[in-house]
Amino acid sequence: MKRIDEWVRALIRLRETGGRKMTLLAVCPNSAAVAEAAVVAARRGRAPMLFAATLNQVDRDGGYTGWTAPQFVSAIQDFAARQGWDGPLYSCLDHGGPWLKDRHRSEGLSLESAMAELKLSLSACLQAGYQLLHIDPTVDPGLPSGEPLPVELLVQRTVDLIAFAEAERGRLGLAPIAYEVGSEEVHGGLVDLTRFEVYLTRLRAELRAANLAQAWPCFVVAQVGTDLHTTSFDPEAAGRLYARVAGLGSLIKGHYTDGVDHPEAYPASGMGGANVGPEFTAVEFEALRELEARERSGLTRKPTMPPSAIEAAIEQAVVESGRWRKWLQPEELGAEFPDLPAPRREWLVRTGARYIWTDLRVLEARRILYENLRPELDDPHALVVERIAARIGEYLQAFGLVDSLEILDS
Repeated sequence: MKRIDEWVRALIRLRETGGRKMTLLAVCPNSAAVAEAAVVAARRGRAPMLFAATLNQVDRDGGYTGWTAPQFVSAIQDFAARQGWDGPLYSCLDHGGPWLKDRHRSEGLSLESAMAELKLSLSACLQAGYQLLHIDPTVDPGLPSGEPLPVELLVQRTVDLIAFAEAERGRLGLAPIAYEVGSEEVHGGLVDLTRFEVYLTRLRAELRAANLAQAWPCFVVAQVGTDLHTTSFDPEAAGRLYARVAGLGSLIKGHYTDGVDHPEAYPASGMGGANVGPEFTAVEFEALRELEARERSGLTRKPTMPPSAIEAAIEQAVVESGRWRKWLQPEELGAEFPDLPAPRREWLVRTGARYIWTDLRVLEARRILYENLRPELDDPHALVVERIAARIGEYLQAFGLVDSLEILDS
């Protein structure tokens, strides 16, 4: 199986020779259903698929999916076996940096402790067989709000983490992997093009000085107009960034691609990769809500069947998790959940559902929902997976990835 950096070089070569323009898709596996649907979509589209898992999602403590890194890799392999698909599926780490795991920030870890925890997780990812590590030390809670980490410190921490990963890879006797650097977060400080240029130049020099030129990142994450609350992609900015990094053997990768306007503009402008995550949780949530409506209709005919009340269970779990507070707008800070307008509450539940799919109450409600529907539907879960897979397939189509394997392998 080709390494991810080899796919990136193939994308650059195709673009420069007038071939098909493509953008690799990275699905954030925020639930088992999303991960399964991504494998289904990859098989149908005959396309490579990346799985970008954060440490909040998958980690040594199980994350909110309940998966450790080896369990995550095994789950992807199991889904592929069930689908009879032996195409390229890549487990990747997303946002591997100090304090980017929510728990580390809430526990107030020092830099030394946060880096030590991160390195243990990086080692676990390598041992599990991850093929790409996103090295992202762009966040530091000790800085004033909105102030980016100085470039010199950003480069130093990036090189230190790559050096650790490469030494650990060597110790474990593992084959080379790919790297991704940078951040699209505004506080990551890689929005300004001048700063971006300085960052690349210094990173290249420091990696060479540390005898790590072979670990030059194949993806550089940068701001291209989108964030959690906006969907406007800036193809001109993407094109300028492509022109800067393609000569280095890298491509730009965008995060927050969920629901983006005109996704077909990504390959046209030279974007090499794009992460999509919360959107698929929203699709899963909506599919379950529609199934509950069908369940209610059925219960009208069979009053002895207990209702699942799954939407209520999801909302309760999201609210009790407290994680909805991280998305409050400045004017909402301090508000309790019931005090927020109904549209905001619905958005917070739909977006925050990814954190609670493994909550025992939600799992039980889901089990009851599926049981109630089985007289009408042979496999309700397959319907949920199908709905997510269809949305993922839309991205594969927009990104030029459908039936792309032969082209990329040529």
